[in-house]
Amino acid sequence: MEFSFVHLFWAFFLGLVSAASLPLGSWVGLITQPKSKMIGLLAAFGAGALLAALSIELVAPTVNALVASAHDGGGGHGHGDGSPLAAFLSMLFGAGVGSVLFVVLDQLVNAHGGFLRKSATTMAYFTKRKAKRHYEVLKELSRIEVFQSIPNEAVQELVELVQPVLFNPEEILFNQGEPGEELFFIQSGEVSLHQDGVLFKTLGANSILGEMALFTGEHRSAMAKAEAAVSCLMLRKVDFDRLRQKFPKLDQALRKMVLDRLDELREIREHRERENENWAREAAAALRTGSELPSRQELRTAHEEHSGAPMAIWLGILLDGIPESFVIGTGLLAIMAGKQSAGVEIGFFDVVPYTLIAGLFLSNFPEALSSSVGMKDQGMKSSRILMLWLSLAIMTGVGAGIGYTVGESLSHTFVIGIEGVAAGAMLTMIAAAMVPEAAHRGGGNLTGVGTLLGFVAAISFKLLE
Repeated sequence: MEFSFVHLFWAFFLGLVSAASLPLGSWVGLITQPKSKMIGLLAAFGAGALLAALSIELVAPTVNALVASAHDGGGGHGHGDGSPLAAFLSMLFGAGVGSVLFVVLDQLVNAHGGFLRKSATTMAYFTKRKAKRHYEVLKELSRIEVFQSIPNEAVQELVELVQPVLFNPEEILFNQGEPGEELFFIQSGEVSLHQDGVLFKTLGANSILGEMALFTGEHRSAMAKAEAAVSCLMLRKVDFDRLRQKFPKLDQALRKMVLDRLDELREIREHRERENENWAREAAAALRTGSELPSRQELRTAHEEHSGAPMAIWLGILLDGIPESFVIGTGLLAIMAGKQSAGVEIGFFDVVPYTLIAGLFLSNFPEALSSSVGMKDQGMKSSRILMLWLSLAIMTGVGAGIGYTVGESLSHTFVIGIEGVAAGAMLTMIAAAMVPEAAHRGGGNLTGVGTLLGFVAAISFKLLE
């Protein structure tokens, strides 16, 4: 088919139309600050609409061409050049490549702060970080034998009771003669122990301080002072005692340990380290790390920790939008090719892939709405957020134009393969981000209903064709 600048403009315009809901959704989110359930319903609606667009506009034509070829005895070719079987296999291969490519690029972007672009990726980041912190806490706890007797149902509570604390140089952790109210796990720094004013011991990283006082309640036998900046994990006796009362097995193990004395245990160091590691892994598996949304302060802290977060967020959103923008151009090209081969005169409204454009428009709106609310919570300015989405809308138009231009010069089979890459990337994004966010914010039933409504709404646009 002969290249036409008019048709190129059509592709660019359709890309803009499909992405116009990005700045619109962002503006609505910033102005209204919608409730979580509403965001969840809209996210599910968008996921359903995008699933319909992928199914109807990208997958169905290739599958139908393959079926028609089989009914014709293998002689049918569908529109364009190349065999239907080759196109189908190209689509399957492309879908696999697209999925892997999206996952790899998504992780690269997220590593530099791009995870902040969506609630789902933000939740995944904080969930992973929380799980890592819990695992480190459990590794520290595993070094005291009595904690290995804690049942799995108590692990979650125990980990939540352990708090990080910092001491400045020369700061006193506790004085000699005070009641033993805390247990400390020294993570970094150096603590000196003084008895009757005389230094007798220095503890460094990975040392435990005050375990017997925690278990027995006896007074401190020495004064502890930070010689340098000290980072610790602290467990208070009052919290630990409540845990003992709630879980008798823990209390029994504690009594046995006090009788036997911790320093009488003689085991090979390597064997003990392996036991500790295994226990920490098993206990970590029992944790409910949760997928709750982080607080605004946590979001702002994460944003500050990643100096390149704004650019990473932009690149992440661009990564989400590249596949869909490209298929707008190739989808337009496919319809025009079909119309031309049938000898039908081509008009703009005759070649619009309504289901695809509608599906993308309906899915982009909740994505921008939800993400903008999250970016606002991170401390980003509203004007900057709106400009980000507006630039993405323009880039979608450009991407659609590129899709038309590239598709016009390539074979049909190769174009189907590229569309498969786009479909694989988008399906992976739906499953990895849109559906989890909808389920978390709105709940399972609301997500199911919203997804169905979005799917039906998108395929209804097929009537316009």
